[in-house]
Amino acid sequence: MSNELSAQRIRSNPKYAELVAKRSGFAWALSALVLVIYYGFILIIAFAPKFLATPISQGSVTTIGFPLGVGVILSAIALTGVYVYRANGEFDDLTKDLIEGEK
Repeated sequence: MSNELSAQRIRSNPKYAELVAKRSGFAWALSALVLVIYYGFILIIAFAPKFLATPISQGSVTTIGFPLGVGVILSAIALTGVYVYRANGEFDDLTKDLIEGEK
């Protein structure tokens, strides 16, 4: 069987459409969330820098901006982990079903 025929059969499989829809929707949702977090932080820097310069507690050298900045970085790492977890589970299962259906 040629690769083109096999690719055409996979593309016409309803499970392929399900995989593409679920994976794309999830990726776009996570991308939007990352952008909201990142640009939200940038907007706070631009429009409320005094808020970020506020000390965490009285007499503290650490400001609110530091844990918020760390939170932005950690959220990106956590959301990457969420995507990988789902990709290695649900998305890989759908891909496996597609491949086994072709054999």
